[in-house]
Amino acid sequence: MDYLGRIKAEKSKKKITNEQLSELTGIPLSTLSKILAGFSESPKFSNIVAICEVLGCSLDYIVSGIPENTNNYTLEPDEMKFIEEYRRLDQHGRETVRAVLDKEIERLTVEEYRSAASPRAKILPAGRVGRTVAVRGEPEYARRRILLYNLPVSAGPGEYLDDSAAEEITIPDNAKTADADFALRVGGDSMEPKYRDGDILLVQHCDEVQNGEAAIYLLDGEGYFKIYGGDRLLSLNPEYGDILLKNFTEVRCAGRVIGKLRRK
Repeated sequence: MDYLGRIKAEKSKKKITNEQLSELTGIPLSTLSKILAGFSESPKFSNIVAICEVLGCSLDYIVSGIPENTNNYTLEPDEMKFIEEYRRLDQHGRETVRAVLDKEIERLTVEEYRSAASPRAKILPAGRVGRTVAVRGEPEYARRRILLYNLPVSAGPGEYLDDSAAEEITIPDNAKTADADFALRVGGDSMEPKYRDGDILLVQHCDEVQNGEAAIYLLDGEGYFKIYGGDRLLSLNPEYGDILLKNFTEVRCAGRVIGKLRRK
């Protein structure tokens, strides 16, 4: 993991959005977005220092990856044995262990969320993109409501994405839809054959995604549904070319596409 990966990991751990980080550091959002996207080959040292201060981590850790030992934890014998065995692993073995740990943490997080969820929740007031309007009924019916934004997000040349038109829709409340914060309707054919014009996407609100993930991106205020490719957005339809992110002043991720609703 490079220094950008460590910054993103710390930002995600503390649940700080790009907008919040920009405000707290004083770094313009457009500049910060380019730094985090890797477009700025030589970011200002003062900007990196400001980011470290807000995230509460040392500059040494961000640059070198060596964490500070400030926790004073006392390890149990089995924990010490685990660490010793982990250090004997090669890169492939360590990545495998991390993948298993990530999956288990995700499983526990979902279980904690379900345990804490009330069987009957009030409808929340409608808000901007990313705000869920949820209703939970009796467990056997397992339905909830989220906002559907009717202005089509582009799966073609690009459409402006805002909250001028939205309605509540009812979706199944299960493990596959648990992370959906809002829904958007596809417009265009650049993501065919997997996604067709008129499909309703289920979107999880986030401000960054991994390479290869389907996402909603705002480029200079216009919304696009594409595959994130690091320095570009990709279409599934080979008739459409790549969209280079360096050609835009403001680049912002509005959410990760986690699925779509079945057509009736």
